[in-house]
Amino acid sequence: MVFKYAIALTGGIATGKSTVASLMNLNGMRVIDADTISHVILDASCDWVRDEFGEKYVCHDKVDRAKLGNLIFSDPYAKKKLEDFLHPKIKVEIEKQSEKQDSFKFPYLIDIPLFFENKSYDIKDSVVVYTPSDIQLERFMKRNNYDKEESLRRISSQMPIDEKKKMATWVIDNSKNLKHLQKECEDFVKIIKEKYL
Repeated sequence: MVFKYAIALTGGIATGKSTVASLMNLNGMRVIDADTISHVILDASCDWVRDEFGEKYVCHDKVDRAKLGNLIFSDPYAKKKLEDFLHPKIKVEIEKQSEKQDSFKFPYLIDIPLFFENKSYDIKDSVVVYTPSDIQLERFMKRNNYDKEESLRRISSQMPIDEKKKMATWVIDNSKNLKHLQKECEDFVKIIKEKYL
């Protein structure tokens, strides 16, 4: 059975999910990364992107993700078209990798940004990387160099982080510094090991 030992790792834009995934990895947890999978699939589909959205979204046989991102965050039709194309392919690859991970009979994480929004994965447990929305906005603006209006528009394309926090099995608090976040990740791994070993 696919996803038998899976735990969904999710959060919001700029809540620190990628950092948490790396820290979890360092602490011995295996991680399947949906973003990495989607980038590989997107680059392999650059002919499709060129046909559907135009030549300017492809550069040297690679998809220009920044340009494409600007389009899909401003055009709901384009966003839906891209998601309808990508998500089934991403899911097939995640299921393939999940089967392999399940064979070890120990929990592993699947980093799925839109886990609660899309409800595409039959995974019982989830861990949410939580950052209060004001800090989330501040970090996003700093990281991406967008103005407040554009940042809020992108953040609001996802379910509010406080909603995700309520739905989570576990919460990793990323409202302070890196040292605090490391401790949160270590504590989480300890809980998982105690539960399954």
